[in-house]
Amino acid sequence: MVFAAPNEALARAEGLLDAAPPPLHASIAHQVIGIWQRDFGDTRLALAHLRRARDLAARADSPEREADVLATLGVALVHTGRTRQGLAAFERGVARGTGHTRARVLYRRAYVWWVLGRHGEALEDVRRAIVVLRQAGDVIWTARALTLRATVHLALGAVERAEADFAAAEELWGTTDQEHDKADAVESRGLAAFRSGDVPAALRLLDEASERYAALGTPMFMLNIRRSEVMMAAGLAPEALAEVDQAIAVLDGIGGQSTRKAELLLVAARAARLAGDAQTAVARAAVAVRLFAAQRRTWYETHARLVLIEARVAAGRGSGRLVADAAAVAEKLASFGAPAAPEASLLAGRIALDLGWTADAERHLAVAARSRRSGPPLARMTGWAAQALRARAAGSPRGVLEACRRGLDVLDDHRMTLGASELRARATAQGAELAALAQEASLASGGPRRLLVWSERWRATVLTAPPARPPADPVLLSDLTAFREIAARAEEARMEGRPVAALEREQRRLEREIRARTLHMRGEAPGGGDRFDVGRLLAALGDDVRLVELAVLDGRVQVLLCGQGRVRRFEAGLLAEAEREAEHVQAGLRRLAHPGAEARLPVVEAAGRRLEELLLGPAAAHLGAGPVVVVPPGRLHRVPWALLPALRDRVLSVSPSATSWLRARGTAPPSGGRHILVRGPGLASGGAEVPLLAEGYGAQGMPSGGYGAQAVPSGAYGARVTPAARHGTRAPHPETDRLRHEASATRVDGGGRPGRPDRAPVGGNSVEGNSVHRYPVEGDPVEGDPVDRYPVDRYPVGGASAGGNGEPGYPAPGRPLARGAPVVLEGDGARVPRVLRELDGAALAHIAAHGTFRADSPLFSSLRMADGPLIVHDFERLDRSPYRIILSCCDTARFASVGADELLGLVTALLPLGTAGVVACTAPVNDAAVVPLMLALHKGLDAGLSLAEALRDARAALPGDAVHQATGWAFSAFGAA
Repeated sequence: MVFAAPNEALARAEGLLDAAPPPLHASIAHQVIGIWQRDFGDTRLALAHLRRARDLAARADSPEREADVLATLGVALVHTGRTRQGLAAFERGVARGTGHTRARVLYRRAYVWWVLGRHGEALEDVRRAIVVLRQAGDVIWTARALTLRATVHLALGAVERAEADFAAAEELWGTTDQEHDKADAVESRGLAAFRSGDVPAALRLLDEASERYAALGTPMFMLNIRRSEVMMAAGLAPEALAEVDQAIAVLDGIGGQSTRKAELLLVAARAARLAGDAQTAVARAAVAVRLFAAQRRTWYETHARLVLIEARVAAGRGSGRLVADAAAVAEKLASFGAPAAPEASLLAGRIALDLGWTADAERHLAVAARSRRSGPPLARMTGWAAQALRARAAGSPRGVLEACRRGLDVLDDHRMTLGASELRARATAQGAELAALAQEASLASGGPRRLLVWSERWRATVLTAPPARPPADPVLLSDLTAFREIAARAEEARMEGRPVAALEREQRRLEREIRARTLHMRGEAPGGGDRFDVGRLLAALGDDVRLVELAVLDGRVQVLLCGQGRVRRFEAGLLAEAEREAEHVQAGLRRLAHPGAEARLPVVEAAGRRLEELLLGPAAAHLGAGPVVVVPPGRLHRVPWALLPALRDRVLSVSPSATSWLRARGTAPPSGGRHILVRGPGLASGGAEVPLLAEGYGAQGMPSGGYGAQAVPSGAYGARVTPAARHGTRAPHPETDRLRHEASATRVDGGGRPGRPDRAPVGGNSVEGNSVHRYPVEGDPVEGDPVDRYPVDRYPVGGASAGGNGEPGYPAPGRPLARGAPVVLEGDGARVPRVLRELDGAALAHIAAHGTFRADSPLFSSLRMADGPLIVHDFERLDRSPYRIILSCCDTARFASVGADELLGLVTALLPLGTAGVVACTAPVNDAAVVPLMLALHKGLDAGLSLAEALRDARAALPGDAVHQATGWAFSAFGAA
């Protein structure tokens, strides 16, 4: 019962002892309490109870009972670090027990051999135990022995043998009520999935095991270790470190097993190193080495020494002594048959290369390179990295590029098994070294074209293929709905000054649940997407357009200028200096968003000139007169490119990669020309451009006094907004009245031509409570039909002639998309489910809503709707995101830079889902000053301009004061629509 219902078993054992039982029964009760304390509580109490159980078994004159207790005591002694005493207890147990009892003792000694890293002895003992246990028909202990043997196989890299034993054990567990062991079986299957390279399955199974343990009320530190290992492989090292640190604190609080503490410290050291905290990694690894040595656990001690050497190298302590240490670790790991042996050989070779010891480096790298042909993906990656370093040391750029290509192909295949865009992005970090080696080799030998190819090879790779669609998972959908409700209640409580701690805790819990379920998704497409073709890019650019791709080698920006059929390279400034200057610019733009900061304008403009020198260098003089596409590295994603003098008056767009730009350029607009205007709550301007745009695009039948009164607040831009104003009751503003008049003058009909609308409103003033305004078109429901039945493509372009090429849905260059009147979602109509339905497949979406960027969890970056946040995970559920999206709110173009050169955020979530162009903001802006910019932008779009062209003209039309100029610079056009 102690493994089927641990807490109930503990209570019954304590109750039995209260009844003064005979020695034999008392021995059993003390053993149960000892097992519970050993595995879930205080090991000191465990030893006291187990010694008492042993003595009572001797008094009862029961050798079999004594042998069984000695085995339990031996496990506890080893877990407290008393290895010699523990093994001695097992010797006595094996001698005292016979038959069935001895088999159980051998099973537990095999477990101890596994804990000590002595896998040969473990396999021998468990083999002997399984034969007897099967003969005795002992289902529970046979299943335990099979699970242990599978775990030992995994430690030795024999994944297929492990999976066979796990399957056999799980079949046996299905016939029992051993809930704790069943949870352990699920955990073990997760470990097997991880070892075979299936990270999503591993995360799903380990989370399931966690739920099972939680239901039993038992902490499981081994699960923390295994889940942290999987998270590290998935690029989630900071989360892994946090989980292990929390587990260490719990273990210390209950006086738990010292063996588990050593294992947790080892995992913490690895996580800290991968998270970039070398000093913490050194400290944790050093303690782990000491504990493992005292516990006589050579296998684990050697692994801890490997992590300690890696951490010291990361901290800049490379030396000849470390080469010898790493080589010794590699040799010992190889003698154990440990899968980490190639990693140690690679480390020894890398340190030797840095010291100029080429002969030593070649010897160690050759050993590491053997792993490139077989094994799990990350082991093969290690082998190809070693082969690339060998080729570089031998002066063979071709060999370097071939090894890098093969290694990144392996990682491509692994990455595409991951369904979640976050995991795909973070997994690229494992290819960063290979990508850097290839860029270095291509610069030295292949010229600008080859450097461009390798710059693209590992840049923004997540955008080359859409993420796997979240499953139709009712639990996930329920969690998303609950998350929105809790977030909305928390926001309301904050505004009213009420306590929010409980709501924030629940919000964080729901975030964890949503994230966990999305990380379980498997990828659908093999391979890494289409290969980049320089010729195709140059053909697409033609003679007028220039694409500027910025690569970073050895900390310096290399400018690759593409256009007119060639690629040229220019050297610019240091990346670190450019990053600092970009932060200064961001600070300046934040100041300029408020009135009274006009004196900062010359400072910001001067910073823009310095940024141009650092980022473009001499290339700025060779941009020509046509449009420019900028492809920056991830670390420069917040640069307001329109501020740079050479780009200020140009048609300018930004793209995460040249591949992404080509893909956006080739994305066809949807067959319907639907326009969606969304206005979220709480904006200082009330989202004032939305009613003006609706009026300009021809939306009639407005609620009386509804739009005309919801304008920019009176007074200077940036004036404090009262609660009443937030709810749409503010007075008109003179500037807004002027803009409304201009918008009204350029009103268009359903075909995109100037004039009055030729359609009558549906059902009077509005649909769905006066919050959604639209006009009937072919395919509209008859009266009484639910609005949700509208077909996605209900707004036809206008037949075969619309595009000028005989194909419906493809407008000719220079012509606006034909459309019906826009759908306007505001007030209670701007709820996430309705917004998502309308956005799906739209031609143009304009969203005026508060934007929140979450650096800690970028896929929870959000736009605030009436019922709570619309997050990136919501956008990923769209079948096709809008062809063009305008996000007229702060910080919507902020990203988290992760992996090798990946970006996570709102914009990058939209690009792989069918969006060809986005206008978004890289900095906080003045809400009121956004209104004229947005109206001018839409005026250009209605005239048939691209987003980049319309944004350029809109900036030029703004007033010349500091607030408006800063607002214009803060917005960028992404993509190619």
